[in-house]
Amino acid sequence: MAKPAVKPKVESLPVKSKLPPKSSGPGDNSASAEELKSYYRDMLLIRRFEERAGQLYGMGLIGGFCHLYIGQEAVVVGMQANVRDKDAVITSYRDHGHMLACGMDPKGVMAELTGRSGGYSKGKGGSMHMFSREKSFYGGHGIVGAQVPIGTGLAFAHKYNGAKNVSLTYFGDGSANQGQVYEAMNMAALWKLPVVYIIENNHYGMGTSVERASATTELYRHGEAFGIPGERVDGMDVLAVRAAGEKAIEHARSGAGPYILEMQTYRYRGHSMSDPAKYRTKEEVDKYRNERDPIDHLRKRLLDGKIVDEAALKAIDTELRKIVNDAAEFSQHSPEPDPAELWTDILVGA
Repeated sequence: MAKPAVKPKVESLPVKSKLPPKSSGPGDNSASAEELKSYYRDMLLIRRFEERAGQLYGMGLIGGFCHLYIGQEAVVVGMQANVRDKDAVITSYRDHGHMLACGMDPKGVMAELTGRSGGYSKGKGGSMHMFSREKSFYGGHGIVGAQVPIGTGLAFAHKYNGAKNVSLTYFGDGSANQGQVYEAMNMAALWKLPVVYIIENNHYGMGTSVERASATTELYRHGEAFGIPGERVDGMDVLAVRAAGEKAIEHARSGAGPYILEMQTYRYRGHSMSDPAKYRTKEEVDKYRNERDPIDHLRKRLLDGKIVDEAALKAIDTELRKIVNDAAEFSQHSPEPDPAELWTDILVGA
C-alpha cells in the first residue's frame, strides 16, 4: 500500500493583538475603536473568502455542495468576540465563516474546499466537514440538525470535566423544529449544561420560508417547555450580536444552564451554489443588501466616527483580498490526497 501523503504545512495568519478587556457589563453594546476595526476586518475576510469560493465553484474547482455565508457575517463574528480559549464551536454545513472566525487558516479551509491534502480534513471532508481541535471547532455537519445533540454533548463534556467552558451550537431555522433538537434541549436543561443554542434564522430553510414551515416564527421561544430562556437578536448588527452573546454566554458559563439566541439574519445567495433562489424577489434581496448589510453598517460607523478614513478601509480590503487570493492559489497547487488516505481517520484505537 502506498504511504499516506505528507500534509503540506499550512501557514497560520499572524495572531491578532488581543483586544483590551471591556469595562462594561454583560449586554452592553459599546465598543472601542480597536474592537470596531477588528470586527470589520473579520467580517470582510469572511465576505471576500466566500466570494472567492463562489468563483472557484463556478470554475469547477470545488465539487459537491457549497453553502455560502454572505450576508450572515455579523452573527459569528459578534458571538466569537465573547469566547474564551477552549470554548467549543459547532455548526451546520454553512460553515466557512465559522471556521475563519475561529481563527482557522484560510489556506487550509480553501484547500479542503478543493479536496486537496493541504485541507483541514486532508481533502476528504470538503465544504461541509472539516474540523480543528486546535481551534476548538468541531465541524461543519451535513446532516440537518445533527450538530445540535453533538454540541450538547460537548457542553456535557465541559461540565463533566469541570471546565468553565461553553459550547456554542449553531443551527438554522430549517432545523429548528427537528425532534433531535428538542431532545437535546431537554437534556441540556435537565442537567444545566453550558450550551448556547444560536439559531441563524435567515428566513428560508432551503426554499421554504419560515412562515410556511413553522407553526410559531418566534424561534427563540422553542425552549420554553424546558425552562430555557431565549432572546431574538438583530443578526445584521455585529454589536447587537456581541451584546446578546455576552449575556447568553455568561448565563451558561455561570452554571445556570442553556440559553437560546435567535439571530434574525439573511443570506444573499441561494441555499447552495446550485440554488437559483427564485422563491424570493430581487427587491427583497436588494433591500437587505442596500439597507441592512452588516459590513456596510459598521463601515459607516467607522467613517462617521472618524475612526478610520477611506484610505485605511481600502488598505484593509487590499490586504484581505491578497490573503484570500493566496488561499485560492494554495488550494489549487496543494497535492491531491494519496489513495491510502481512504484508510485513515476511520477508527480510533482503545
